[in-house]
Amino acid sequence: MSKRNMSDIIEAYLKDFLKTKEHIEIRRSDIAEHFDCVPSQINYVINTRFTQEHGYLVESKRGGGGYIRILKVELIDEVDQIDAMLDLIGNQLTQRSGINIIETLIKRDLITEREGTLILSVIEKSVLSSISGEKEQEARAELLKTFLYQLRYEY
Repeated sequence: MSKRNMSDIIEAYLKDFLKTKEHIEIRRSDIAEHFDCVPSQINYVINTRFTQEHGYLVESKRGGGGYIRILKVELIDEVDQIDAMLDLIGNQLTQRSGINIIETLIKRDLITEREGTLILSVIEKSVLSSISGEKEQEARAELLKTFLYQLRYEY
């Protein structure tokens, strides 16, 4: 049996609630207490596992009555989903964000795992290593947008 780390467990716990609801509101300290971890662990999970690239929006209110609201973004059809991903990319794209977008496209059955692997192989850091800094992220963004535009025309 494989061991899951605390981040995976917290992510699964929150996603379990989102299976039946469009959004959840949590208090970071309550979740941290439930899992006997530091509140920054909850921040890490939310900031890395509940991003727009993964199909979520996060709102927060700070202070004594503060909360974190996690909303599932449900898009109507494939074109809407692809358009949303194109909007997220912008002019630059980190490798991590690119991976998140591809994983979301696979999870939503817009591309196969094989197609995702092929796209990832083209946008990975080692392939773009001859380009430095911002230019690397710009090239990655353009490559992924090109794939997505082609996919959009398929639908």
